[in-house]
Amino acid sequence: MSQTRHVPVMLQRCLDLLAPALEAPGPQAPVVVDCTLGLGGHSEALLSAFPSVRLIALDRDKEALRLSGERLAPYGDRATLVHAVYDELPEVLDRLGTPKVQGVLFDLGVSSMQLDEADRGFAYAQDAPLDMRMDQTTGIGAAEVLNTYLPGELVRILRAYGEEKQAKRIVSAIVREREKEPFSNSARLVELIRDSLPQAAKRTGGNPAKRTFQALRIEVNGELTVLERAIPAAVRSLAVGGRIAVLSYHSLEDRLVKQVFAAGAATTAPPGLPVVPERYQPRLKLLTRGAELPTEEEVAENRRAAPARLRGAQRIREEER
Repeated sequence: MSQTRHVPVMLQRCLDLLAPALEAPGPQAPVVVDCTLGLGGHSEALLSAFPSVRLIALDRDKEALRLSGERLAPYGDRATLVHAVYDELPEVLDRLGTPKVQGVLFDLGVSSMQLDEADRGFAYAQDAPLDMRMDQTTGIGAAEVLNTYLPGELVRILRAYGEEKQAKRIVSAIVREREKEPFSNSARLVELIRDSLPQAAKRTGGNPAKRTFQALRIEVNGELTVLERAIPAAVRSLAVGGRIAVLSYHSLEDRLVKQVFAAGAATTAPPGLPVVPERYQPRLKLLTRGAELPTEEEVAENRRAAPARLRGAQRIREEER
């Protein structure tokens, strides 16, 4: 697996967004958390761009941790890599004796490594076992979801996580086929989706299997459930002045991030108060106007940046106890 071709998404903008918090003078070295280490591109850039920072990086994928460990080895003890899912951030920080941090970065979705390793089953362009687990040491794979879930549950997943309008039609075909033979590989599923869609649906939005694969991946890894816990936890872990940057890749993730940031940036005072007491004041300041999109140059450099949405926020006051 060549690391040289891996271009981190919207890298410079992530660095620029976090820079004021990571360059601010203080008695101790600033700490930045990369909640989605992957191949370590963002982490390496953070360590290189901010020579005084200490990095804590999380990933649920042991292979990603191994590869990134080699990549970040030159930075010695400035980098601490942890096998964990990002909603475990509070426990990780607690264990490391680092209750508050100056920066947090999330680069959501599937890492380049997971997409490029054919046998992981993430990519619909290659035939592979239907696994899709980001941590292959735990949980059930995509084949088991396809073969064992009730039809109604499969329809719900495809609609909620894949925003697939043809969910019922696809699930009917899946149920019919799995009775003949259980699903094990991705090519059969891709072919089935293609065959079960009306012509008009095949003409829009790229590969017709894309939405179903996204839905299965989110279900297998509990991505949205984990994210619902992780973003508020990350915001709570920020010291005053600390900053968070989140890259998401589909509207479900982006909506969730937007809601947490918007709630943090709003006053919680009852309406009509002449003066808003401190405890009702906003805890966050938004750093992006809506979600920032990648430039044409960024997409040309890395086509996987195309659907990316970047949001940032800064902690401006402590939580009220």
